[in-house]
Amino acid sequence: MSELDQVTLTAGEKSVALPVLKPTLGNDCVDISKLTKETGLFTYDPGFGATASCKSAITYIDGDKGVLLYRGYPIDQLAAKSSFTEVSYLLMNGELPSSDELSKFEHEVTHHTMMHESLKSFLQGFRHDAHPMAMLAASVASLSAFYHDTLDLNDPEQRRLAAIRLIAKMPTLAAAAHRYTAGQPIRYPRNNLSYVERFLHMMFEVPSEDLELSPVVAKAMDLLFILHADHEQNASTSTVRLVGSTGANPYASVAAGITALWGPAHGGANEAVLKQLAEIGDAKNVAKAVERAKDKNDPFRLMGFGHRVYKNFDPRAKIIREMTHKVLGELGVNDPLLEVAMKLEEAALQDDYFVERKLYPNVDFYSGIIYKALKIPTEMFTVMFAIGRTPGWVAHWLEQQVDPDARIGRPRQIYTGSPSRDYTKG
Repeated sequence: MSELDQVTLTAGEKSVALPVLKPTLGNDCVDISKLTKETGLFTYDPGFGATASCKSAITYIDGDKGVLLYRGYPIDQLAAKSSFTEVSYLLMNGELPSSDELSKFEHEVTHHTMMHESLKSFLQGFRHDAHPMAMLAASVASLSAFYHDTLDLNDPEQRRLAAIRLIAKMPTLAAAAHRYTAGQPIRYPRNNLSYVERFLHMMFEVPSEDLELSPVVAKAMDLLFILHADHEQNASTSTVRLVGSTGANPYASVAAGITALWGPAHGGANEAVLKQLAEIGDAKNVAKAVERAKDKNDPFRLMGFGHRVYKNFDPRAKIIREMTHKVLGELGVNDPLLEVAMKLEEAALQDDYFVERKLYPNVDFYSGIIYKALKIPTEMFTVMFAIGRTPGWVAHWLEQQVDPDARIGRPRQIYTGSPSRDYTKG
């Protein structure tokens, strides 16, 4: 870690001293906010990979060491000892709740789970085979129409209530989208169940019989939601913040985050994993797929291996790997695609090519396997991610609202078009 308090940048005859900001953990950051005023220069950083867009106290990642902290707590400790609702409280409020605080929070979330009846008609406006992410994004955006009278962003209580509503209603809206595409009646949330159990009942319960849930299944889902709850300034969270920086309401901001999550390079990765497993088709074809992935002249790449941020093992994958095998053992699933997945995992963990390059299975690989084992449709995989990520999105939105340095996001560009030219008719 550098001990510099400032760095000096020389641009022609001009020099400017830029302060160095020191975080609690991680790399020092050069504050370039006055660079343009002093030198007339902008900076160029495609994808913002070396640019800190904000100050945040929510999540810290060390990709080289495989570290993920929520509010300072290691992800492995939270995965072992906490629950998704407790983690949601932690991300929103900065501290773990007392027993009374958690009970109050869970009660409040539970009693905001219902969606307006007119949303049923709203969903019916979609084609029967519409992607559930399209329906989820639209449904979440529409919440601003239902709660327009409580959107005073200067009121801390209205901001907090909006965050509670989003955490509470996301599973309801997600399950409703699934039921609509499946041609099944939409189920109401059952307030006597836990967050995860309530969601699974809304997804799978049919009117003619009660749904019996395995505790292992409920625990696996809760764990996946915890592991997906936040991940620093990723594409969807940055989108929530960018939209939020305009003064947009939280429902619009989170709806924008959902659409950013949809991409296969982000939240859609676990859906892409299952599609690739289907392409491989059979465990006997895994060896050929691995060899293709190792061939630099072949464009084929294995989905669900390696990570842009983690240069070592994804810490979330370490946690979920054990649960994946437990779920498969508990359910006794006999599925050719899961056999392909296990064969791929075995190859990647043992093949020198993957080990040397640290191309280990990531959380998207294992989450896709679990969702497949639970009979969750492939097109719902990214929706599951969205449910888990909601506490992180709202935590960042809430943090942004009280940040004295917050300003509307307005990236610069390097213009490469035509110079100024006069209009002439041919």
